[in-house]
This record gives sequence, structure tokens and C-alpha cells, in this order.
Amino acid sequence: MCGTYYSNSAALLSSQVAFFFVPHTHTQTKRRKRKNKAMAVVASTLLGFMFPPPPSLFINTMSVISATSLAVSGLSEIRGKHLQYSKFWDVSHPQNPQPKNQIKLSSRTGMLLLYTPAFLAAFSSFLFFPINGGDIRFLLLSSALALHFFKRDFEVLFVHRYSGGMVLDSVIVITLSYFLSTVSMIYAQNLTQGLPDPPIDLKYPGVVLFLVGMFGNFYHHYLLSQLRGKGEKEYKIPKGGLFGLVICPHYLFEIMIFVGVSFISQTLYAFSFTAGTIFYLMGRSYATRRWYLSKFEAFPQHVKALVPFVF
Repeated sequence: MCGTYYSNSAALLSSQVAFFFVPHTHTQTKRRKRKNKAMAVVASTLLGFMFPPPPSLFINTMSVISATSLAVSGLSEIRGKHLQYSKFWDVSHPQNPQPKNQIKLSSRTGMLLLYTPAFLAAFSSFLFFPINGGDIRFLLLSSALALHFFKRDFEVLFVHRYSGGMVLDSVIVITLSYFLSTVSMIYAQNLTQGLPDPPIDLKYPGVVLFLVGMFGNFYHHYLLSQLRGKGEKEYKIPKGGLFGLVICPHYLFEIMIFVGVSFISQTLYAFSFTAGTIFYLMGRSYATRRWYLSKFEAFPQHVKALVPFVF
């Protein structure tokens, strides 16, 4: 039953793609058949790892928007147009100067505003979808999202030491991104109720990746917090952990967190959001390494941005 369901889904998906992208002329019939066959293979492979795209215009649209907007944000970071928080909170771009009347918040207040709505959305899913018919995958996803954003709030309150501020415009953009992505991920998971699991079940490997990512992310956030004494605000070159290899190991582990979440979920939206997150954090880590190189002559050249020895 499961194999038949996913075979039919793959055929439907490939035929939909073919309708839009394959020319419909008699002279190209053979090429169209070859492309249809290739698309069927690709669709079948993808459906081995995830649930079929849901019949929801909202979720399918959000999948495209999330991946695209995050990837564009990553490219903007590389080009020097930053979301204004952390060390880039007061950096403006020549083509997009800061208005003088921008509202600025303390970093602690801004960060709490970023994560708390997403945490509340994840936590409230237990009330709106109580254990969702005993679906362990739904329970794992909601728990992972709630735990992730609870950890973020905990770090804001008790771990991080801030020196700058946050521009309200950036706070609004990031808060909406986290909140909408959390709601969309949970809703997309709810739409899989009654469907057979994908042939390749990744939820338990996803749990392992998520937990390793959570620990690694927290550990490197803790190392960053130890760089400053009480009352100190200046930046220093991070040390310890993987900081000897990359300048943003906390981003590397954050990627691991969201890869784990997408493995737990195995929905199109979760994979799309994770892909966009990877592109954004690649751009942000590249900009961070460039910032350290410009500020510290002693910054080691062998230290990469995100992936040891590679990038």
C-alpha cells in the first residue's frame, strides 16, 4: 500500500512538472518522454525521503518564500547589506544608509522578541493538537521546536553577554521569519496525518542530529560568553572548541539543528526552510569572517567561516 501510494504520488508530481516545463509538440515527443521519465525518477527519489507536497496553497507558497527569502538574505550578507544585530547592528550599506530616526532596542530585549513568539507557537501546538492521535513524529517535531526556542530564550537571559543593540526593523523581520516558519512547519506536519511514512524513515537519525546540534550550539555560545568579563563590551577573537577551525561553529551546529528538524519532519516545507537557513548562515558566516579579518590583524588566516578546511 505504501509503495503504491508513493509511486502514484511520484507519477502525479512528475506529470505536473512536465506539464509546465516540457514542450508539447509532435516533433519533440521522444524528448518529452525521456524528460518525463527522468522527472519521474527524480520525483520518486525525493518522495523516498519526504511526504508528498500537501494540497495546501499556503504551505507550498511558504516553502518557496522561505527558501528564496533566506537565500537572498544570505547573498545580501555577503554583499555587505546586513540584518542589523550582533556585531553588525550599527553597520549601514552605502546604497542603503540608516535613517536617523530608526528605533533601536537593547540586544537582550531584541533577542527575546525574536525567539519568544516562535517558542509560544511551538508550545501551543501541544494544546491545539494534543499528541495528534498519538503521532510520534508530530510530537517529536513540536518538542524539538519548543526546546530549540526555549534554549534560545534561556541563553538570552543567562548566557549571552551583549555589547550593542538591535534595530527594530531587523527585529520585526527576524521575529516574523521564526514565528511563521514554526507555525508553517507544525501545520505542514499536521497535514501529513493519515499518510504512510516515507519509505526512508529519518525521524530518529533526525533526533540524534538535533541533539548533537543543540549541545554544540550551546557549548560554543557559552565559549563566546566567556570572552568578556563583567562590564566588558569589546570583541575578541574566539578560542576553544571548533573556533580554531571556523569562526562560526555555533552556526554550523545551528545548521545541524535544522537538518535534524527537517529529518524529523520529512515535509517539503521543513526541507525548504532548512535549505534557506543553510544559505543564510553561509552568507552570515562569510560576512563574520570578513569582519574579523578587518578588525584583527592577528586573526588566523587558516580559520574558515563555517565548514572546517572548506568554507
